[in-house]
Amino acid sequence: MRTVIQGGRVIDPAHQIDKVADLYIADGRIASLGEPPASFTLERIIDARDCIVCPGLIDLCARLREPGQEQKATIASETRAAAAGGITTLVCPPDTDPVIDEPAVVEWIRRRAKFAGHARVLAMGALTYRLRGERLAEMAALREASCVGVSDGGRPVANSRVLRRALEYAATFDLTVFLTPLDVELGNGLAHEGPVATRMGLPGIPVAAETGMIARDLELIHDLGVRAHFGRLSSGRSVELIARAQAEGLPVTADVAVHHLHLTEMDLTRFDSRCHVRPPLRGRRDLEALRAGLASGVLTAICSDHQPHEPDAKQAPFGDTEPGISGLDTLLGLSLRLVRDGVLSLPALIERLTWGPARILGLDCGHLGVGALADVCVFDPEIDRTVELDVLHSRGRNTPFLGWELQGRVTHTLLEGCVVYEGGECPTVANQPQ
Repeated sequence: MRTVIQGGRVIDPAHQIDKVADLYIADGRIASLGEPPASFTLERIIDARDCIVCPGLIDLCARLREPGQEQKATIASETRAAAAGGITTLVCPPDTDPVIDEPAVVEWIRRRAKFAGHARVLAMGALTYRLRGERLAEMAALREASCVGVSDGGRPVANSRVLRRALEYAATFDLTVFLTPLDVELGNGLAHEGPVATRMGLPGIPVAAETGMIARDLELIHDLGVRAHFGRLSSGRSVELIARAQAEGLPVTADVAVHHLHLTEMDLTRFDSRCHVRPPLRGRRDLEALRAGLASGVLTAICSDHQPHEPDAKQAPFGDTEPGISGLDTLLGLSLRLVRDGVLSLPALIERLTWGPARILGLDCGHLGVGALADVCVFDPEIDRTVELDVLHSRGRNTPFLGWELQGRVTHTLLEGCVVYEGGECPTVANQPQ
């Protein structure tokens, strides 16, 4: 399909492009920007006047619940929700059932995502066998199977000796290690440790549960030189530790979940289980520090930390509910609020959602350079919409943002040049990339 996306404001942070221009697509790749390439035979026009045209969003952490928990969601349903939100690439953590610790599981996920056709799904391999933190996974085989990195899958390796061996092994195969900074013993609580948790009678999770593990892991990274990424930071002190490590030249990056940029511990005061997340929502100062870290570039990506649940999982007493927010539907809208709040410029925000995550993954995507895969998001930034249950595309309805007015509406999402979302609809698989 030869397509032109016409008259939109093209923002491509990787190439420092921000201008109104036509974007030409041919054979699933970017053909040119501005002027049509030679011998270009036009087959389709997408009117993008008054819209933003940018690379498709890349989400570093989205649990799709398949394989193993299909009653909550499936790859088909969640990639459809991703396409509706302008997301073209999702990274699936290894804590599936079975765990992503062998090539067969990677291939199964790849095939399921290709069959669904709505978004690209990249698998993250397990750092240790079955994520038990006892012995190493077969990282060489996982790398050959196209895993984009290895991860603890939200189950941090408590044994420092095992972690050191795992980091050494990952460095041997030039794999980036994705770490969850959480001391399991200190982090065995429900809310941020402080007056709010005390008043509500909820077990607290101190900031030290996060920063202590970051400090340990940074010392090992310093010794071994392995590339490492810290996912879903929640505290200002963590941002300080990562900033210091980066200033010292350590090969470390970090991201933040979008809900930690908008919610605080005060949102728990009515025992709203939809705000039960891990790491927990912290204080206002932490929120401001996370925003500042994002603005300064210490935090190079925003992710959804998407965790869809069945309704029953959030309807028990607070302490018995499952942690996590369904975030694919609100990732772009909540992120655009940061522009309205003066935290980031629009190009800088798009960079944190596209080129920034791509660099963390070490992939040549997240940009609109000539020859790049034509993964494109087109959205109208001036349309506000209310988050309501009947407009959510994910099977997960567990979001605390119901009733919020969010900025921006995706009009088109293209995956490798094929339209996978248009004006409220996801086309059938017959229109998907092969």
